[in-house]
Amino acid sequence: MSRNIKPATLHQPHYPMELLDRWLSAASRHNAVLLLFVVCCGVTVIGAMVIRDMQSANSEAQRMYKSSVDGLEEIGELQYDAQETRRTTLYALTTTDSNLQVEYADQTREADRRVRNGIAEYARQAKGPEEQALADRLNRDWTAYLNVRDEVLASILEGSTTEAVSLDLAGGVPAFERVRQDLNEVKRLFGEDASREQASLAESSRRSSSRIVGILSFTFLLSAAAIWAIQRSQMLGRMQLAKLQMEFVASVSHELRTPLAVIRSAADNIADGLVKNKESLIRYGTVLQHQSRSMGELVDQILLFASTEDRKRRVVLQPLAVERIMDVVLADTEALIRESGFTLELETEPNLPVVMADLPGITQCLRNLVGNAVKYGGADHKVTLRVSTSPGGDKSPGEVRIAVSDRGIGIDSSEIGRIFEPFYRSPRVHASQIHGTGLGLALARRLAESMGGSLSVHSQVAVGSTFTLHLPLAQGEDLQPAVDEGRPSRMSIT
Repeated sequence: MSRNIKPATLHQPHYPMELLDRWLSAASRHNAVLLLFVVCCGVTVIGAMVIRDMQSANSEAQRMYKSSVDGLEEIGELQYDAQETRRTTLYALTTTDSNLQVEYADQTREADRRVRNGIAEYARQAKGPEEQALADRLNRDWTAYLNVRDEVLASILEGSTTEAVSLDLAGGVPAFERVRQDLNEVKRLFGEDASREQASLAESSRRSSSRIVGILSFTFLLSAAAIWAIQRSQMLGRMQLAKLQMEFVASVSHELRTPLAVIRSAADNIADGLVKNKESLIRYGTVLQHQSRSMGELVDQILLFASTEDRKRRVVLQPLAVERIMDVVLADTEALIRESGFTLELETEPNLPVVMADLPGITQCLRNLVGNAVKYGGADHKVTLRVSTSPGGDKSPGEVRIAVSDRGIGIDSSEIGRIFEPFYRSPRVHASQIHGTGLGLALARRLAESMGGSLSVHSQVAVGSTFTLHLPLAQGEDLQPAVDEGRPSRMSIT
């Protein structure tokens, strides 16, 4: 029995739920896998950042260590070669053996070549104007010392040892002292530069440590928040399921109580002898038959839903002519249509193909859709069944579409995603006091999916709803389209 529902009289209940709980409630309906995936991605990104910082700090420390070792080695070699130049010159001054004097002269020139190369390399690697100025001064002082040294070696090789000593004391010693001071300055600047790099590395290490601590803290908080969110979403899901189950029990109790009350009243009247003639007895029998059939259908639907709860219900798919399916559906729903004062119009395409389906399952699915259309059909009192085909493509075998349409109260877009959930009933339906169990659409979708099909919906508030059953076409050379030339393409039941 349908009622004329006026949109203006609908009361939209208010749920004082915070935005976070709304989001968590939605997440609980789609499981916590997505949330865990987000947390894992976050931890992976954070771990990559920590590893990158550690690798960067390690690379910087290795670079600094290598630079320090190489710099100290180069400065040490430069100082050694400078001392070697000076030392071999003094050896030449202290010997009277002309062969040794020539050998020492060659050694000091070889050491001088290495010193020049070292000074040139230092000038090339100078990092600032101060180091560049020091390199230029060192080169000038070294050149000045070499000029004196060459004069000393010339005097030694000519046999004028006394003159060579005088030249060395007058010019060589002060010139080399300046070179030694320059080399000490090079060492000092290198030490200051190394200290600055060490301080920079220490500061970078402190920043990295702070960043790592922050990242780890954020990871801990993110993980804790994720665990809390998952637990809360599960709790909200369980609370919501418990609420829906309680509403389901209340709805089933109401649906059973009404026919039981009618049956009990009729039985009491018969037992008390109030039914005296045959016409009254027939009328009471009809009432008992109708109410018992309603109870039986309700119990059958609950049992069928329970059998599909674990998604392991086995269906026997076989080639079925669409005309046969529609004949069974029309026969099963004719009494409901007539008793409710509705009109059912059937529109079919000619030469409909064969589909793979389970006859009890598909008729139950369509009975549920037609029953919903009658229940929520509003004042229009009209239900339309349209049967059409879709040819499909290269990878799709095509399908048959059976659409059940009404012009009733419609479904709000925010509720479309929930209407196929078991036990769910819209707040608008509750407010309109339209009775039901919340299992019809959930069972219809499960039956459609068990046959390899699907169920879709298009609805608009105060305009109506269309539920479409999509069934795959049967495949095989021996499965030809079933043609029923005697069936009209359009018919109606009133």
